[in-house]
Amino acid sequence: MKRVVAVGLLLLALGAFAKPSVPASAPHPAASAPWNESQLVEHRSYVNSSGQVVHSPAHTVSGKAPQGATAQCGDGSYSFSQHRRGTCSHHGGVAAWL
Repeated sequence: MKRVVAVGLLLLALGAFAKPSVPASAPHPAASAPWNESQLVEHRSYVNSSGQVVHSPAHTVSGKAPQGATAQCGDGSYSFSQHRRGTCSHHGGVAAWL
């Protein structure tokens, strides 16, 4: 019983540090986005270090750079990052700045 409670408390504590991709109070990123969601294959976003909602790196339907992209990642996806630090992390690094 103690082990179950300890595991539950550990999971609860870890959840407290998890950063949601978009807080419930944030406006939907597509509402005022400089990108066109219909051009993108992946539809995720995150809150950057400035507290702004930014689209996660995504591939495009056409293979061309979408409006609002700032870099192309090594895996072929396009980043909408507003800061250079961390751009295209987990996507093969920055292949080219746009």
